[in-house]
Amino acid sequence: MKHSRNEVGRWRMLRQAQRRKSRWLEGQSRRYRHIYRIREIHSLQHQRLCLYSVINEWW
Repeated sequence: MKHSRNEVGRWRMLRQAQRRKSRWLEGQSRRYRHIYRIREIHSLQHQRLCLYSVINEWW
């Protein structure tokens, strides 16, 4: 079955838009993962600092 040029063009545009959207979402999730990692490291450092200060109070 042959499709008109307009139909084919429309499908291509739709596919392109979907691809762009999925790539954008993938990038966003990557960025958010990066932010969460930084927060996690920060909280670990904070815990270590608190532990260190508690140990120093005892000496």
